[in-house]
Amino acid sequence: MADTSTRAGVIALIGAPNAGKSTLVNALVGQKVAIVSPKVQTTRVRLMGVAMEGQSQLMLVDTPGLFQPKRRLDRAMVQSAWDGAADADIILAVVDAKAGLREEVLALFGRLAERHTPKWLVLNKVDATDKGRLLTLAAEANVLLPFAETFMVSARDGDGVADLKRALAAAVPEGPWLFPEDQLTDLPSRMLASELVREQLFLQLGQELPYATAVHCEKFEDRPDGSAAVHQQILVERDSQKAIVVGAKGARIKAIGEAARHQMEEMLDRRVHLFLHVKVKPGWAEDRHVWRDLGIDWVE
Repeated sequence: MADTSTRAGVIALIGAPNAGKSTLVNALVGQKVAIVSPKVQTTRVRLMGVAMEGQSQLMLVDTPGLFQPKRRLDRAMVQSAWDGAADADIILAVVDAKAGLREEVLALFGRLAERHTPKWLVLNKVDATDKGRLLTLAAEANVLLPFAETFMVSARDGDGVADLKRALAAAVPEGPWLFPEDQLTDLPSRMLASELVREQLFLQLGQELPYATAVHCEKFEDRPDGSAAVHQQILVERDSQKAIVVGAKGARIKAIGEAARHQMEEMLDRRVHLFLHVKVKPGWAEDRHVWRDLGIDWVE
């Protein structure tokens, strides 16, 4: 007789910056729920993607990358990553196979060794890595920290993702689903909209500027015709940064808005009217009230 009991579990994805955690969450969910860019430290707050596999519901916690923090905001991001793993049923240690066992990964393994939660190793970006090197890497990683399971995937191309998803579905405990079957993320629509604008800041601006910006959703209105009016404020630290974000004759902010709006309409499945403005707020990254508006827990 087929097993018809439901299963549900929390899976935390932990790794160094740019290991591909957000891309893997999206691949497991089967739809974009987490923002992605080639720049490190794109993820700033925890979010949960909800994936279904048979009778199993997988709650995938995407966490900020683990790195050596320099600012208060950096410390909050690192703390957020570890908090995301606190109540997990399974921890996926996601490693960029191309970059190998770099210093951040070794530090991660050291912290994970202190935890009793089942730990699985996921070597990502196998499409860009020699197969012989992958086997060596997996063996070396398991010597440093014995993992319950080891998987090799390409989150970008989808290779190996289905096998990982099936294994997770079989491993999570029996229990009721915690979200409706068609819900893909725990992020409120207003926060999701802010994240999509922030993604475009990372994709369209220079190397350093996105880290000096924040996006705050001031208002999210449901209109009678079923569309949404989204008013967002982009915070920067200096007038010179505002000029770059706005661009010549407003060209850059228009491009950011158009790209973000298209993403919002696709993810929210409704028409969106997006209104962006840029505000100079020196020291916003040290402002407790700004953190609260952004959904980031304050750290001393």
